[in-house]
Amino acid sequence: MLYPELFKSLEKARWSMESDIPWDSFDASLLTDEQAQTIRMNAITEWAALPATEMFLRDNAGDSDFSAFMSVWFYEEQKHSLVLMEYLRRFRPEMVPTEAELHAVRFEFDPAPALETLMLHFCGEVRLTQWYRAASEWHTEPVIKFIYETISKDEARHGGCYLKYMRRALEEHGETAKAAFAKIGVLMANTKVAKALHPTNLHVSKQHFPDDTVQSRLPDPEWLSHWLDNQINFDKTWEGRVVSMILHNLSNLFDRTFETAADLNRFRKESAVASA
Repeated sequence: MLYPELFKSLEKARWSMESDIPWDSFDASLLTDEQAQTIRMNAITEWAALPATEMFLRDNAGDSDFSAFMSVWFYEEQKHSLVLMEYLRRFRPEMVPTEAELHAVRFEFDPAPALETLMLHFCGEVRLTQWYRAASEWHTEPVIKFIYETISKDEARHGGCYLKYMRRALEEHGETAKAAFAKIGVLMANTKVAKALHPTNLHVSKQHFPDDTVQSRLPDPEWLSHWLDNQINFDKTWEGRVVSMILHNLSNLFDRTFETAADLNRFRKESAVASA
């Protein structure tokens, strides 16, 4: 089982919201209402770990190891939402999300293949790591800068945990896992798509379409694009880091070298044939 060792490693890295966040360093002159609004939206978005966990537990009912790991992942992701809300509670109380706004992002996701979902969330953690690093650079207020740096490191660790489960899946499912991971990898590393793909802006429920993405259920459904393009300026350099990290990890996972998404796509076609 992977869960016992992953629990130990994440436990060692765990931070305290009370003692590790430098709340006393807050500088009100360095926080604008515009910035506080983005913190509010991220707090609501992070709350979507709740329906994601329900999805994982449902679709991995036969995998107690991975399901047990969800207990830690869920705790830490909800903690991200909580620390962002605590920041607002202390310094912009009028902007704290309401319970109704939080509950709006809890809805049932359609069942999906477990291997593809695993890879999708690995890529999501890689992307979120960089989003939060960029957010930390954009902000000038020291406490929120520290918070974004802190939760970015959490997301990076989560990506590493998902990668371990991906390696286990390769051992257990062989070519089927290769094909699944390569398919999603090509999708997530494709810089030519109109928007950056992340689990929170993908359609996940036919019943609720078109309001079946996490982002579509936020108070401002269009905020993410504006945040990325006009506020934290998540440009080609940042995007290149996401793609490079996905390709680097898949290169190690498959013992192949992928310099570009096109390289990975060729491998995807080979894997699709091998797994057929």
